[in-house]
Amino acid sequence: MKEDFLHYLWKFKKFDVLNLKTFTGEAITISNVGQYLALAGPDFFNAQITIGNQKWAGNVEIHLKSSDWYVHHHERDTGYENVILHVVWEHDTEIFRSNNTEIPVLELKHYVDAVTVANYQSLLTPKSWIFCEKELKDTDEFVLKNWQERLFFERLERKSKPIFDLLAATNQDWEAVLFQLLAKNFGLNSNGEIFMTIAQSIPFSVIRKESFEVENLEALLLGTAGLLDLEKEDTYFKDLKFRYFYMVHKFQLETKTVAPVQFFKHRPDNFPTIRLSQLANVYHREQNLFSKICSLNSLDEMYALFQVSASNYWQNHYQFDKESPKKKKVLSQSFIDLLIINTIIPIQFAYARSIGKEIIEDLIPLLRAIKPEKNAVVDKFSSFGIKPQSAFETQSMLQLKNEYCNKSKCLSCAIGLALVKNN
Repeated sequence: MKEDFLHYLWKFKKFDVLNLKTFTGEAITISNVGQYLALAGPDFFNAQITIGNQKWAGNVEIHLKSSDWYVHHHERDTGYENVILHVVWEHDTEIFRSNNTEIPVLELKHYVDAVTVANYQSLLTPKSWIFCEKELKDTDEFVLKNWQERLFFERLERKSKPIFDLLAATNQDWEAVLFQLLAKNFGLNSNGEIFMTIAQSIPFSVIRKESFEVENLEALLLGTAGLLDLEKEDTYFKDLKFRYFYMVHKFQLETKTVAPVQFFKHRPDNFPTIRLSQLANVYHREQNLFSKICSLNSLDEMYALFQVSASNYWQNHYQFDKESPKKKKVLSQSFIDLLIINTIIPIQFAYARSIGKEIIEDLIPLLRAIKPEKNAVVDKFSSFGIKPQSAFETQSMLQLKNEYCNKSKCLSCAIGLALVKNN
């Protein structure tokens, strides 16, 4: 048993509140359980309780055992002087304030229904993947749908934090932040951090100035990635290399060494050469990309904005000096979907927040119109009976798994709470 179960019981009064008594036999009446504080200090602040004939207002501290008070060294902390009730599962020692008055104790195990305890223990029994995997498919649809909206909102808030961190590092340059985020997402999982480092190594003012020549943008990106370091006979390679070192000298750029980009295990269409060329073409075609993205209201507009392909050279190449069958390497709809999910919607949300607007209700329909993502987490949820119909649901699933299931926060989860209550 964990303390968070006792927090749940107290917060929602999931025990026999009509017949409560302290360990010494005084009647307890709860007028207000107090405000739950997930911070340092007592667990519930400003509770209102009558013990015997005396009304009290103060804090409630909760432990599995009374002796945990000393294990956590609360006797040394003046912040616990206002505790009016010590709620425990098992009382094993008396607790005193600094003035030697004893703190009343409620031993909760005598007042909790056995079924509630059994449901909790069943939920927390280790399973192969997550605690509630066997019960997931029976989750009430109303509970699930409402919880998904909350999870999606939490995920957007989590994604917005690094955006604001990047803004602080770029003197509030939204265009520069967008460039870095797009670069990361063009790199997918294996090259994402490397692509972001590349984008951060090039002042965005240089991207702005050179965006009218796509070859210059390609040279900057490929050169910073280290893909122009070797000697090759290819004419296009030589041209890009000349352009790159000319711009390094012109703008006094640092030739930082980044980690090698990865070709291994990638399908050719995801080779870093192709993705960096496509990114260069996005910025060649759209000089004010951030303002355009913030004005987008529909998926069709988003798809149209990213209808770009790699440069002509790459139509019959995947690497320098190695010719391949001709193929126009455009951004696929599934790839643009990833950009929408991981870049466009988070940055729209963050920008709206920065100017005091809430647009969550506008963003949910967009995600509902995008096909569900494919990844190991989504596949696992599907195998346990929760089959997503859209990217909105898969984003909620990722938040659920990462922030609740992986951290065993079942009693902070609407699904876990419903199972403990109704199982």
